[in-house]
Amino acid sequence: MKTRQFDLEERLLDYAADIIRLVESLPRTRTGNHVAGQLLRSGTAPLPNHGEAQAAESPNDFIHKLRICLKELRESFRWLRLVQRVPLIKSVSELEPLLAETEELIRIFVASIRTSEKRKGSRSPVSD
Repeated sequence: MKTRQFDLEERLLDYAADIIRLVESLPRTRTGNHVAGQLLRSGTAPLPNHGEAQAAESPNDFIHKLRICLKELRESFRWLRLVQRVPLIKSVSELEPLLAETEELIRIFVASIRTSEKRKGSRSPVSD
């Protein structure tokens, strides 16, 4: 992991790159391939979905796109925990920074959704 960045697009770009590097290191087994495909999809999805949110056509569309990012990050967190639990890589301690970044990105999106909903006057709360 690189030094912490506060530009969300750059952080999501780094996150997607880290996910890709991890996926490439997973074993080429039936299990490894399955987990790799799922993690690749969910772990790279927040980057383009964040771009979609920036081009949202309405406040509701913006919140919807942010919720998709949040959903994919939560899914990625679970896949990463599975990689760690099995373990599917030799040095599971290398996953700690990626797990920590996933948790931090989840918190950022939860806060962004809450702020956007308050500004819009929405009543559909997001859970942590």
